[in-house]
Amino acid sequence: MTLYHIDAFTDKLFAGNPAVVIPLEHWLDEGLMQQIAMENNQPETAFIVPSNGQYHIRWFTPTVEVDLCGHATIASAYAVFNILGHPSNEIEFFSHRSGLLKVRRNDEGLMTLNFPVDVYQQVPMLDGMMEAFGHQPKEAYRGKTDYMLVFDNEDQIRNMKPDMRKVAEIECRGVIVTAKGNEVDFVSRFFGPQTGGDEDPVTGSAHTTLTPYWSKILGKNDHVALQVSPRGGKLILKNLGERIEISGYASLYMTGTLSSSTHIL
Repeated sequence: MTLYHIDAFTDKLFAGNPAVVIPLEHWLDEGLMQQIAMENNQPETAFIVPSNGQYHIRWFTPTVEVDLCGHATIASAYAVFNILGHPSNEIEFFSHRSGLLKVRRNDEGLMTLNFPVDVYQQVPMLDGMMEAFGHQPKEAYRGKTDYMLVFDNEDQIRNMKPDMRKVAEIECRGVIVTAKGNEVDFVSRFFGPQTGGDEDPVTGSAHTTLTPYWSKILGKNDHVALQVSPRGGKLILKNLGERIEISGYASLYMTGTLSSSTHIL
């Protein structure tokens, strides 16, 4: 099997969010896919299988399969467009957990995801949130898989040093922290020790929660956002109501081959 290591939500290497993309002819055993993802030890490994003009897609962190992953979908689209020779500028991915996911590419290589909007609601502050993040959030929300905590300013987000042991005790996929940006519409970070990584560099799926929230706050549907992790990444966003467009670039870092001498295939 061929593996593609791709940096997503960046137009240069060593930034954005890395993902490994593995094209398959048919699905492997789920336990084997999880082992491969653990061995890759990247934030996500995406497996894709062609089917009737679409690609079925599944995403694995080093420890669990997840419902939705934006950056690994962007990385998969990059591989399909630029390596596998897809004949058009639109791809349909299908996830058995998240449904139909479309990606289109413009002439400059900018790729745009079309994801379902998250359904979230305001919730009371959990015990220990201030202790976990070092600041008292202004508001707390809960979506399908994540909590979202809203803070006063960008500096709080950039300088945040969460207590990961306390974050891991919060029952969710991960915690989004966000604030209004100084030079962009909003900034965010994503902490997910519950799913195998303390901090995700750039989290496309988190913006299905962030975008509708900031659309209400800022009174507009088009946004430029930064995820201000140490690697960092830029996202261009459009709120379509029930769907969110999430746009970004990607860069190929490495192509490799999984050895069949291990007798696992």
